[in-house]
Amino acid sequence: MKHIIEGKPATDRSPQQVQAAVRLIEVDEESAGQRLDNFLMRHLKGVPKTHVYRIIRSGEVRINKGRCAADTRVQTGDVVRLPPVRVSDKVQEKAERPAPAREFPILLEDEHLIAIDKPAGVAVHGGSGVSFGVIEQLRQARPEAKFLELVHRLDRETSGILLVAKKRSALTKLQDQFRERETGKTYLALVAGSWPGNKKVIDTPLRKYLLPDGERRVRTTTVDDPDAMRALTLVKVRSQLEARSLQGLPAMSLLEVTIKTGRTHQIRVHLASQGHGIVGDEKYGDFDLNRRLPKQGLKRMFLHAWRLQFNHPATDERIELRAELPEELAEFVA
Repeated sequence: MKHIIEGKPATDRSPQQVQAAVRLIEVDEESAGQRLDNFLMRHLKGVPKTHVYRIIRSGEVRINKGRCAADTRVQTGDVVRLPPVRVSDKVQEKAERPAPAREFPILLEDEHLIAIDKPAGVAVHGGSGVSFGVIEQLRQARPEAKFLELVHRLDRETSGILLVAKKRSALTKLQDQFRERETGKTYLALVAGSWPGNKKVIDTPLRKYLLPDGERRVRTTTVDDPDAMRALTLVKVRSQLEARSLQGLPAMSLLEVTIKTGRTHQIRVHLASQGHGIVGDEKYGDFDLNRRLPKQGLKRMFLHAWRLQFNHPATDERIELRAELPEELAEFVA
């Protein structure tokens, strides 16, 4: 990975100034195929994710002198321009502090990939105020590993199956399957209210937007919206939970939710748009209900990546993995 800093030599700069210089980074083979936003996260340590997306949208980040988008995939030999970004000494020190080494429950591992059962409350990678996530901790726990990269993402509060590639070839083939919708992704979600059995398909476009503080959100929109992204969700009722009057809890429904598109917050927004928000969802759920849940033993969002189907990147064998409900979720619905 070649680094070029435009201006004064880097040795003459403080940590604040180094981040304030323009840098040109040549993409090596190990980084080829990464999304631009993920590539930037690794080179702009301590910079808030919202700011990373802002400098991409503004055109300050360039690939081979041309404008680019967050989902652009960098290739070997590309030259990425990173604009001046100021980071305080305190933030810089925090960003450079190594993540604690940690292994996670393994569902499958071979020389090509690792499938882990991610616990809730752990981000998949650092950024947006989070110093480190699953991938940083896994790299620290396996210093001998030459290559470890996330294949896809899960929200911080979502538990369940997460794939990590151990080879560049595996990463590319698996990400192609996710992009071409050749994988099968089914989640278990507990929602407020009785889900109607005949409501099996939600085919409503989504669009992203930012709150005044820069936090990213998603909402449903119409097909004629120029920023609309098609989103398709299939829903199957697994069980209905009766209202628990003594505990002040309404009727709830445990759903098997299969997503045919992988939009940000897709399940959470689609279910909430039908009047049945996910229990414990602090962004799109029933806020009054959520306040009562911790006393009843539920202290997280009830969304779990339960089943994943994909073709093995080396053998093309169809693989199906399952991660059963974590103990705290199973006990709540018992």
